[in-house]
Amino acid sequence: MFQEERIQAISEYLTRHQRIDIKEICRRFEVSRDTARRDLLRMEELGLILRTHGGAVLPPKGGAEVFEYKERLERESDEKREIGICAAALVKNGDRVLMDASTTVQFAAEHITAEQIVVVTNSIDIADVLSRKPSARTYLLGGELNVKHRFLFGQSTIDKLADYQVDKLFLGACGITAEGLTFPYEEDGVVKREMIKRAEQVIVLADHTKFDNRMFYRIAGLEAIDLLITDRKPEEKMLRLLEEHQVELIIVPEDDQDD
Repeated sequence: MFQEERIQAISEYLTRHQRIDIKEICRRFEVSRDTARRDLLRMEELGLILRTHGGAVLPPKGGAEVFEYKERLERESDEKREIGICAAALVKNGDRVLMDASTTVQFAAEHITAEQIVVVTNSIDIADVLSRKPSARTYLLGGELNVKHRFLFGQSTIDKLADYQVDKLFLGACGITAEGLTFPYEEDGVVKREMIKRAEQVIVLADHTKFDNRMFYRIAGLEAIDLLITDRKPEEKMLRLLEEHQVELIIVPEDDQDD
């Protein structure tokens, strides 16, 4: 069966069942996990699906929208999870760390194993994750709560950030272009901009869909990034820009482990 035929069949299955996982694709079409993932990647590019951890669901009717935080967390892909795991491995014993409100950064928080670390965050979900790690001291920044996207913001948040200086900042990204890092919300963006000032090393976690994706609010140029962790090699133009701005690049490959 050709890929186009499988895509049609997967679409028909999703119409009936609303979701499908990679194991089901392998079973129904007698293909490898790599082939199933390539099919889902192609369907994602065509706008036919939203990829989730281990599978896919139908996109919402009415076109693209900004999902609430919990919805984004539910539908995050294997690649974003692997980016988070890679980032977690960079946290060393005794590190002082800043973490912004990002689902990929939350995956990093979940997989931290370093001892005696201090973490500052404006994410109520990341603070909750870290509260279950006895070796982590967690400081939750105050401010007004954005209920939909679950981050704290405002002047009190920015004022409190001025008290901290950390070794590493783990920053999610919504858009990366030649102009730098962009985000959809100004109130979140100004907090992230202040976070960058407070860190010795700025580590950006971004899957391939964030490249050439320009959002409303620019927080910094590419020169602000020390390390970028992603799941695919960027296009040559972006690669040259990253090199010019001395941004170290880590590309996390897909693995073949069971979901």
